[in-house]
Amino acid sequence: MKSIISDMDGVIYRGSKLIDGANDFVERMLSNGVKFLFLTNNSEQTPRDLKQKLEQKGIKGLCENNFITSAMATAMFLKQQKENATAYVLGGGGLINELYNVGFTISQSNPDYVVVGKTTTNFNFETLKTAVQLIQKGAKFIGTNPDMIDPTEHGEEPACGTILAAIEAASGKKPYIIGKPNSLMMMMAAKKLGVHPEDTVMIGDRMDTDIVGGMEAGMNTCLVLSGVSKREDIEDFPYHPDYVFDSVADIEPTKL
Repeated sequence: MKSIISDMDGVIYRGSKLIDGANDFVERMLSNGVKFLFLTNNSEQTPRDLKQKLEQKGIKGLCENNFITSAMATAMFLKQQKENATAYVLGGGGLINELYNVGFTISQSNPDYVVVGKTTTNFNFETLKTAVQLIQKGAKFIGTNPDMIDPTEHGEEPACGTILAAIEAASGKKPYIIGKPNSLMMMMAAKKLGVHPEDTVMIGDRMDTDIVGGMEAGMNTCLVLSGVSKREDIEDFPYHPDYVFDSVADIEPTKL
């Protein structure tokens, strides 16, 4: 029986609506003792936030250890690079919290890193200017994820990649990005589960992030058609998922 790493948006829910059958899918994983993690490029919310979000949608029985976010992966990676470092952060509370958790100090006085995630509150000309100047002075440029837009209830909105692009254009430096499709995040998820990538299935709704990231990490991959990528899109890519399902409602976790 393989372990499961699953995307959330487009797989478990779409916008504010739970995808039909998602609750039963989670119950099947729990009742059969399947090791699993929900993985998301969302860097604004903490595992507690995500657990509460799914509970509000009717999914019970989860704990905070069932989640890994791009903020968590970024903090884990940076801790491996330098203990007790300093960072200037453009991002939400989830990102700042994870950096604190690994012993980082948040500062704009000659920081080791400029760390950027999606933020709707503290991005303006002044914070952009500060980030650019710190990078030009030698701070390493880190991004939580490359997503250019996020779907919302009211249409698409700029995401982390948009902010990264602005800083890159002004500083002349490219960020190192931790989240999907970087397979590094997938391998961190497998390590958190205590399993080998080859004994894991990555479930996602996007060929260009979930499927390629899982494949490059050495995992089996499963595309669900309840989100972004459609069946006809598969042939546009030079790689194929191992499984294709209409949604997680059709997946029996113990048979992957």
